[in-house]
Amino acid sequence: MGTIAVGRENSDDIEIYYEDHGAGPPVVLIHGYPLSGRAWDKQVPVLLGAGCRVITYDRRGFGKSSQPTTGYDYDTFAADLHALMSYLDLRDAVIVGHSMGTGEVTRYLGSYGSARVAKGVLISPIPPFLLQTSDNPEGLPQSLFDGFIQSAQADPPAWMKGFLDNFYNYDALGGTLVSEQAFQASFNLAVSASATATVACIPTWLTDFRADLPNIDVPTLVIQGNADRVLPYDKTGARLPSLIKDMRLVTIEGGPHAIAWTHTDQVNRALLDFLA
Repeated sequence: MGTIAVGRENSDDIEIYYEDHGAGPPVVLIHGYPLSGRAWDKQVPVLLGAGCRVITYDRRGFGKSSQPTTGYDYDTFAADLHALMSYLDLRDAVIVGHSMGTGEVTRYLGSYGSARVAKGVLISPIPPFLLQTSDNPEGLPQSLFDGFIQSAQADPPAWMKGFLDNFYNYDALGGTLVSEQAFQASFNLAVSASATATVACIPTWLTDFRADLPNIDVPTLVIQGNADRVLPYDKTGARLPSLIKDMRLVTIEGGPHAIAWTHTDQVNRALLDFLA
């Protein structure tokens, strides 16, 4: 457990909190919005048991990392990841992202290449490009994201509650595949994020990753539930096989956005098979 400085804001360092456990081939786990590295609690023990060195970290603005007012864009997020990878001198790493974290994986490989990376994993991915434009008619309208920002600014806890309802498909899976305790733990993590990060991260979801995807030159695994309400399957994962050279898509039937928690066994099995 430790921190590294990735920049400064006024008189203070901007620090990224990370945890580094085990020995063996390194696996870096990058969490989604609006959680922290604790979102991987159901994957870390399994990966350690498989003989991996497992690194988790909290994105700036979340968890135990600094909560600056700047740097909420994917170039900066990827630079933070690059700083961590360089500081730990990771080689032949597998970088795994969930949700917003898949943007870090994609932008990192697009910008910094694969010198330190052996494989990539995108779970409930945000690429290729969520915004509907003239050359991206499959995307979602700008007004949808404007509404998200307005709701998050008006009442952050209420926004988080509604977001997490869809994160888990709680109306359908609550009490079966996700417990009330797990939902509450996620909510507590979410509301601990800075108010700036809560709102500032939403526009980053509109990042265009289409120029990054052809530069991914390592084997890539994509895992997604086809009932994902946060990042709809047909807008995201289903589009990626034609955009990434060496890619395998695992579709989890009926899986929501939070498949690492609700469909843990299927996600972990796919991860271990890919690592092997």
